[in-house]
Amino acid sequence: MEQVKVLNAKMTYTKESGYVGQVQFEVTGFPNQYEITLHSRKATEWGYGLFFLNESGDEEQLLQVEDMLEEDDELFDYLVNAAQEKLEK
Repeated sequence: MEQVKVLNAKMTYTKESGYVGQVQFEVTGFPNQYEITLHSRKATEWGYGLFFLNESGDEEQLLQVEDMLEEDDELFDYLVNAAQEKLEK
């Protein structure tokens, strides 16, 4: 993903919570950095929350990033995979 740079990623798994991951990233052309929190019971269907990483920013830009995640399955999968690669064994 040329437009997205992963800064940090992690994921944990417990029977009670399922898979929980966080990916910190930046998007080319956007001044803020973001964090996506991912959750899935079986690592198949993912729910997520998108947040500003270090400080609040332009809400419109946050919504643009969210639209990118909704419309671009490859981008979303890229972030999920970044977290899954860091799954704590």
